Amino acid sequence: MSILNMGARLELAFSKVFRKMDGYTIIDEIGGQDNYTMASINSNEKSPGDPPDKKLAEADAEKQPLSGKKEERWWTTLMQVAVPFFIAGCGTIGAGLVLGHVKEWDVFVNVSAIFVLVPSLSGLKGNLDMCLASRLSTQANLGNMSSTREVISMVVGNISLVQVQAIVAATVVSIFAIIVNIITDRAINGSYVLLLIASAVFTATTTCFVLDFVMVMVIYGSHKFKVNPDNVATPLAASIGDIVSNTVLAVTAEYMYEQIQISLWQPIALMCVYYSLLPLWVFIVWRNKYTKKVLTSGWTPVISALFISGIGGIVLDKAVDSYPGYEVFQPIVNGIGGNLVCVQSSRLATHLHQTAIPGELPENTRLIEWPWRTLFYGTKAAKVARMLLVLALFGQIIFMVVADFVYQGAVTLQVPFGITYLLCSLLQVMVLLYLAYMLVHLMWKKKKDPDNAAIPYLTALGDLLGSVFLGLTFVILSIFGMQYGNNVL
Repeated sequence: MSILNMGARLELAFSKVFRKMDGYTIIDEIGGQDNYTMASINSNEKSPGDPPDKKLAEADAEKQPLSGKKEERWWTTLMQVAVPFFIAGCGTIGAGLVLGHVKEWDVFVNVSAIFVLVPSLSGLKGNLDMCLASRLSTQANLGNMSSTREVISMVVGNISLVQVQAIVAATVVSIFAIIVNIITDRAINGSYVLLLIASAVFTATTTCFVLDFVMVMVIYGSHKFKVNPDNVATPLAASIGDIVSNTVLAVTAEYMYEQIQISLWQPIALMCVYYSLLPLWVFIVWRNKYTKKVLTSGWTPVISALFISGIGGIVLDKAVDSYPGYEVFQPIVNGIGGNLVCVQSSRLATHLHQTAIPGELPENTRLIEWPWRTLFYGTKAAKVARMLLVLALFGQIIFMVVADFVYQGAVTLQVPFGITYLLCSLLQVMVLLYLAYMLVHLMWKKKKDPDNAAIPYLTALGDLLGSVFLGLTFVILSIFGMQYGNNVL
């Protein structure tokens, strides 16, 4: 009897180690859980909240690569990335033009702290929605999106989760903007406090709700049509993220500004509604096996990224009055850098999920690499990095000319401005791509899922570096007495 029991236990153990899904071998974990900040959406998981990548037994420390997965041709990757990238560029141009138009509105003139909210609320697509896109893209590439019931459960849980994060994040960043405004103006206005919090919460929840549904449709459609969602999901999210965020924030803030001149009941009522819904969203997330764990973990990257983007907002607040045209190009620089680094980060994370176990890097992969090996030649990531840099160069040229033409009514760009602008924007993208390589591998080494932990930092750094480098462009030109368009700097 003991021999039969032993045989049954061995059979159960081996059945837990190997499972066949869609032609791939998915390796499950034996004992323990890794420190993942988000739950996976693996439809075959038995334990709620387990990460998608599982450890092997201690006797077998290496993870086998997924079979049957051919490496993408460079032209396939380029085409899949280029199309949504240029669509996203149109969105960033629109976001810049919206910001250039609304900066003369009463709320932006009289409540300068509103500018601090702009990069942070736009950055929420990186903190929340692009993380969702990266997670779903990884699971699609692993073949774990075959069960409609499980996908629906995951979507409901994650949308509720994003609503919780959006309400909390918007409240935090609005308080940050209020503190900055108090320090700079040395005064506080209670009605403006209500305006900032109400506008931020409404903008964050509405924008994230729209983008979440776009994400799900894009990734599910990409999976069905055999297109790598890592290449298309995050740029398409960004294509409407910035313009929707800036538009909703501007319209909501202006409306609230007009209303608080009469009564404060509308911003108070709006805040009461959203904060009353917060326990409901928390309850749904807590009951969902895919998102339960995130309520007690995973907040550090989101909150940290908000403060990083908030610093970029301070730069925007100071530069928009000193350098005409800055507000038009700032969303373009920030958006392009964030879009491209999210593509690279998502692809790196998927590669690690496919070829390694958490805590162990793939063979011949180092945590710290020389910049030219990650950007030009020497690693697998360099091939995609070269494509992204080429896209950044040509994209910035096109978007810069189009934005100038729409904003000024004619092409007024001077050669010195164009060259300085391109150099600063390319430097931003190169720094982000290099940081993405190290950060994604560092997260994996520390047994944290880079799909959740890396993208918020990278997009926030993209906002900060983009704002600073663009400001540097205007400063350099002003030192030499040069100009943008018809405006002497």
